[in-house]
Amino acid sequence: MNLGITNRIAVVTGGSEGIGKAAATILAEEGVNVVILARTQSKLDAAVAEISQTAVGSIQAISCDVSDAGSVESAFDAILSEHGKVDILVNNAGQGNANTFDSLTTQIVDDDYALKVHGAMYCSKAALPSMQAQKWGRIINITTAAGKAAGYSTLPTAMSRAAGIAMTKSMSKEYGVDNILVNTVCIGSIRSAQNMVKAEEAVASGAVATTEDYYTERCKDVPVLRVGEAREAGDLIAYLASERASYISGTAINMDGGAAPVV
Repeated sequence: MNLGITNRIAVVTGGSEGIGKAAATILAEEGVNVVILARTQSKLDAAVAEISQTAVGSIQAISCDVSDAGSVESAFDAILSEHGKVDILVNNAGQGNANTFDSLTTQIVDDDYALKVHGAMYCSKAALPSMQAQKWGRIINITTAAGKAAGYSTLPTAMSRAAGIAMTKSMSKEYGVDNILVNTVCIGSIRSAQNMVKAEEAVASGAVATTEDYYTERCKDVPVLRVGEAREAGDLIAYLASERASYISGTAINMDGGAAPVV
């Protein structure tokens, strides 16, 4: 399938590993010129080297803390100076943050919102003017199914992800007139760099014998009886960024093997 996005310009936040790197890889394979943003330069350099092996479009990296408005402004100034526009924005920066309500502090909540909600807002505001000017754009916000149906000890992630889903819907109403499509992908259990750290911690604590045992435990409540792969999430993100998804907007798609209790 030709996605029809060759030579488009994409920005992927949290693009140095996991789902972000997978999305950047697939977009670059489709001929998109991709810029990945993340905080750690060494991880960015490693990601660029890996993505370059199969890329058809160009791939470059900029160190950026999306929770800082000034850092986002500097990064997008550089992107717009070189490329002149942003066609596709994947707001993927974030990490799991699961606590009980009793253990929550305002600092924990503020930090989570700064990264996941403010970061997506800063990047979207920076990308939107060029999308509006050309009457074409795609914004894909990466959230979780907990944003639709919070479980036990899923705070503040469930709070910030619910905000991200609400922002997605509101933006789709506002910018549809400019042919800017805004969607969110609600991620479930994925084999990713973040989850591998958790798997290794579980092994170290004696909770499981191997990292594969950790993933086996994670997928017990997943109807398809396995965890997802980062590239599977990347495939969906690339499709939503494409011409093929030209009538999909304001939607929150579960990518969780059927695990979520809500549609």
